[in-house]
Amino acid sequence: MTSLKHFLFAIAIITATGCSSLDDDLILNNQLILGADLSYLNEMLDCNATYNNQGIEVNPYDLFANEGCQMVRIRKWHSPSFNKYSGLLDVTLASKEATKRGMQILLDLHYSDTWADPSKQIIPKAWQNISELNVLGDSVYNYTLMVLNSLNNEGVVPEIVQIGNEINSEILMTAEVTPGQQINWSRNAFLINRGLEAVDEFNRAKDHQVQTLIHIAQPENVSWWFEEAEANDVSNFDWIGISYYPQWSTIPLERLSDELKSIRNRFEKRVLIVETAYPYTLTNTDKANNILGKDASIEEFGVSPSGQLNYLNALKSEVLAGEAEGIIYWEPTWVSTDCFTQWSQGSHWDNATFFDASNNNEALDAFSFFE
Repeated sequence: MTSLKHFLFAIAIITATGCSSLDDDLILNNQLILGADLSYLNEMLDCNATYNNQGIEVNPYDLFANEGCQMVRIRKWHSPSFNKYSGLLDVTLASKEATKRGMQILLDLHYSDTWADPSKQIIPKAWQNISELNVLGDSVYNYTLMVLNSLNNEGVVPEIVQIGNEINSEILMTAEVTPGQQINWSRNAFLINRGLEAVDEFNRAKDHQVQTLIHIAQPENVSWWFEEAEANDVSNFDWIGISYYPQWSTIPLERLSDELKSIRNRFEKRVLIVETAYPYTLTNTDKANNILGKDASIEEFGVSPSGQLNYLNALKSEVLAGEAEGIIYWEPTWVSTDCFTQWSQGSHWDNATFFDASNNNEALDAFSFFE
């Protein structure tokens, strides 16, 4: 299913500059960046997950690359509190596996030891006793620079770095966010800018062109958040990243293009959907309850393997019409295994992967999304 355009795209990226870059002219004539968040993949392989394509067991990194996946998003926690995954060694391994197959890297720095999202941006344990803002800012700066330097030493520099994950609320907090809680923008902007400054310093010191992205959950939250950020001098970044899950958004799919175009025009930043997903079934195959249920379905697509692909193709059309530049699917390899999550045994996403849990994890129609 791999097409010539995907081959040429990969060659252009590898040979364009000799260093990490993602140039504007790589997005040409309806050519979107299409990728996948594979943050769970190494863990799944260690948990003895197998993946099949046309009845033959395959290496999933090979499969994604061969089907045209252009970018791999990888989650980085500061000091993982549940198991060893999403730490620096895991991120380095995933980056190497993706890079050697010609796929780009989007590094997702959570600035937490566990999941960071709109309701919780919990400060890493290592930083919890820091009371002085300047010292905390130095911690963000030095940590960000350390991660990039370490990856650079391993020959796997990312093309894009996220400064935080779904940072709708204030970053590096000691407790979960309460409804309506105000952001202390003086503090928040200072800390975000320290992360951005670390990437700038890395680029200067190592002669790279790593770009930066700030990630907000759901498109309806983008304008107010970035207006407040702009008013507080958060501006030195390249991309606006958006999570788009229709069941949790007030923006229906058919209006997404208008919203994306408005965001791009208002803030003059490149725009990328860094998370989305759609179920191919409502069946749960293990003890772990699935996060995406019936409310995740859209009537015109239904819930089926073809419905999953039809959603993704419709989303591509909206993204193109909205002058955004790509889509990253979350998380197509988190299949069911005997391993445990923080909450249960198995996967909370087995009905929204790119593999059929009822048929030996056979690759689904959704891989055509990358064409």
